[in-house]
Amino acid sequence: MAAEWDWTSGEGLLGVDDPAEWDAAYERGESGLGTAAIGLAFHCSLEEASPRILRAMRLADRGQRGFAYTAAGTAARLNGELTPELYAALRAEGHGGFAQSAVDDTLDYVPFRKLPLWFKWRALASKAEDKLKTWRLHVTYAAEDTRKVLCRRRS
Repeated sequence: MAAEWDWTSGEGLLGVDDPAEWDAAYERGESGLGTAAIGLAFHCSLEEASPRILRAMRLADRGQRGFAYTAAGTAARLNGELTPELYAALRAEGHGGFAQSAVDDTLDYVPFRKLPLWFKWRALASKAEDKLKTWRLHVTYAAEDTRKVLCRRRS
């Protein structure tokens, strides 16, 4: 299987399904480790993929670090849970930046009762933010409609 993975170009790395191969590539300092972490999230158990995703989250390459957070979100989608270490890493990064999509995926795909406390607060805050945006849009649309009606009456 390793012959199908081109660590230089990134070709086929989403198919990585062997944690030992990922570990060997990490030791060699290969590029594409974040991409390969997504492959591990798809093909391996959460317990096997989690430590590698965490290491990929600390890579020097910003792009590959971003893919590591994508791998965490993928793991949440596929497993309906994350390891305590992945929850902690997402919380440390916060809801912005690299972790935004991963946190959102976690909130969408992990049952509320399984979420750690910070994620429960994030879920409630997100719902409140959405409600405020909805109200703001309703007020904006109402004001715009009122302005249009008043402009027509003046003409």
